[in-house]
Amino acid sequence: MGSIERRELMKAAAVGGIALSIGGAQSLLASNEARAQGAPPRAAGWPNRSLLDLLKIDHPVIQAPMGGHISPDMPVAVSGSGGLGSFPCSALTSTQVRDVAAKIRAQTTKPLNLNFFCHVTQRDAAVEAGWLKRLATYYTELGVNPPDFPTSTRPPFGAEMCDVVVELRPQVVSFHFGLPEKSLVDRLKAAGCVIFSSATTVTEARWLEEHGVDAVIAQGAEAGGHRGMFLTREPTSQVGTLALVPQVVDAVKVPVIAAGGIADGRGIAAAFALGASSVQMGTAYLLCPEARISALHRAALKSAKDKLTAISNVLTGRPARVFVNRIVREVGPLATGVPSFPLGAVAIGPLRTKAESQGSADFSGLYAGQAAALGRELPAGELTLKLAAEALQRLGALGRAG
Repeated sequence: MGSIERRELMKAAAVGGIALSIGGAQSLLASNEARAQGAPPRAAGWPNRSLLDLLKIDHPVIQAPMGGHISPDMPVAVSGSGGLGSFPCSALTSTQVRDVAAKIRAQTTKPLNLNFFCHVTQRDAAVEAGWLKRLATYYTELGVNPPDFPTSTRPPFGAEMCDVVVELRPQVVSFHFGLPEKSLVDRLKAAGCVIFSSATTVTEARWLEEHGVDAVIAQGAEAGGHRGMFLTREPTSQVGTLALVPQVVDAVKVPVIAAGGIADGRGIAAAFALGASSVQMGTAYLLCPEARISALHRAALKSAKDKLTAISNVLTGRPARVFVNRIVREVGPLATGVPSFPLGAVAIGPLRTKAESQGSADFSGLYAGQAAALGRELPAGELTLKLAAEALQRLGALGRAG
């Protein structure tokens, strides 16, 4: 165990209280020492163990999938440190999913979450042509040709991919934009997979529980990346994490995972105070060496104190929280006439490629949540342990103050 990790864990042990006893923090220390020696870890003193017991993990820290932004090494590191590592599979073929799962499983047998999209793409030739016309001045300025929209787009989670996932049997399968059809959910559950999906409103949370999820990810409006909204298309319906989580906790019986604006132990402790059983964190992991982001994206994250984020649909066709750049500012943040997801990204593609080749992020999707300024450049495993120690310390301090 490294000296930094030991210091953080001992800080947790130094604080007593109702939420965390000294013995609980010592249990966390012993757990990580046992892991280093290859022995089964002992449970730490988290106040709500419903998700920990369901998944058989040590810390209620879930690394968000973040499509196109992470390497297989990230879930390996997070799961190996006692959290739940996730890998985004929505843009992968069946063969690619098998390959990435094999790479992860070659390094760890700890619980793993594979994530998929349940989007619906609605084609409209007039809308697509109109959007290219709206972007015409940008194509001319950068000297690129408008793209041809493909005849087909990436499919949502379907029967073929379900066959692969049943074969792989990850401990968790999570979805964004709702759920696949019931027969596919039933097959996954029969294979022993735990099902998560994102809700951005209480209505969506209730719908997910009624349709078979084992836990609901309550995605507050502060979260970076695509909004998981699926029963509404109205961005004004989106609720902040502080207001959303307790309402979802009251509305459903399954464990609730808080997401959005959580980047350190303070945020984790607050989520538990609101009734969450775990947290899902994405932006907090983007400065880890296991992240696969561009130099431009990394620079934006490192200077996040001066960067404004907004929910915008101009980059992909679906609302997503990103750093505000030229295309978001001039055409969005929320525009009408954007082709259906993921065709919005096709339209922006040539502009993004050309601008990035010139060192500009004017047309890039720089996904980030509102707590981006709290990000830290640490290996993903070390960050996971640090987050757990910080949260336990904060929970103990809150209990002592009470």
